[in-house]
Amino acid sequence: MSGYRFERLKVLVVDDNQHMRKLVLTILQAFGVIQIYEAADGNRAWAMLREANPDVVILDWMMDGMTGLDLVKLVRTSPATPNPFVPIIMLTGYTQIDHVRLARDAGVNEFLAKPVSVKSLMSRLVAVIEQPRPYVRTKSYFGPCRRRRGKDEYRGPERRVTATETFVTEDAA
Repeated sequence: MSGYRFERLKVLVVDDNQHMRKLVLTILQAFGVIQIYEAADGNRAWAMLREANPDVVILDWMMDGMTGLDLVKLVRTSPATPNPFVPIIMLTGYTQIDHVRLARDAGVNEFLAKPVSVKSLMSRLVAVIEQPRPYVRTKSYFGPCRRRRGKDEYRGPERRVTATETFVTEDAA
């Protein structure tokens, strides 16, 4: 399937649907992932983040209680977060453009539409490993850089040229 060896990767899968969790777990196991943690809701996922400190989080949007979007915001901004830099892949059936933008603006690294395929999950997993985006801290946002295009494409008034925004690395945090 790929030349990657994922046996040392720790992945947290968060979805209130047990069948979807099982599907994602089966795909991850096929990739060679051994350390897989599960949570059926955002509150349990928050506890698992602190206990297991996963390398990647794959989560659903709509769950009872704390939604996936709420969890992303908590991971990125809470002083109690164990790792605000953890790559997060949003796996959801809510794929309208406004949902994609909300997820991006909350700090999601990658967005993946349900139903999930082996190829699409692998591509997102590889993307967060091979092409990690720098993290940005502004007054209103902390998370991966939201821009994926070339730096010279946009020349409008809010182009990143001010000192109010900084790129952050894990070492600097």
